[in-house]
Amino acid sequence: MGLNRQEKADMIKEISEIIAGTEGLVIAEYRGLTVDAATKLRKEARENGVQLRVLKNTLARRAVKDTPFEGLSDQFVGPLLYGFSADPVAPAKVMANFAKTNPQLVIKAGAMPNNVLDVAGVEKLATMPSRDELLAKLMATMNEPVAKFVRTLNEVPAGFVRTLAAVRDAKEQAAA
Repeated sequence: MGLNRQEKADMIKEISEIIAGTEGLVIAEYRGLTVDAATKLRKEARENGVQLRVLKNTLARRAVKDTPFEGLSDQFVGPLLYGFSADPVAPAKVMANFAKTNPQLVIKAGAMPNNVLDVAGVEKLATMPSRDELLAKLMATMNEPVAKFVRTLNEVPAGFVRTLAAVRDAKEQAAA
């Protein structure tokens, strides 16, 4: 049974709210995907902060109208699975990794705000490190000069202690 007018308006409003907090959107055709495979994909998506939805394409078009993702609306054709996330890399990673082992999931396109990506763009985005990985690398890079400075400061007294130990050993050998 189809949705009535109020249910459609509620669905458009709900999707618009999801899109408002989205930095990455990937769409994929899921024709032929088994229930077990879809369950695994949804579980993996939840673990990575990606929200997956199957939507009516006309409602999705209306929801993205006048948003930074409006350029993607011409790709909304066929049975599509929409992946939304606040992390622009996460939906691309989840869906691209899953598509490698499940050929029934075919990535159609993706988008970041005001930037539509083709399949190759989504795959490139999937190979990028996530936000957390980039932050960890940045922190390690920022921490390295400080750690090197501390090691240098520790080397002065350590060198002095080694020199004293060498002098002590030399005096002990001379006395013996």
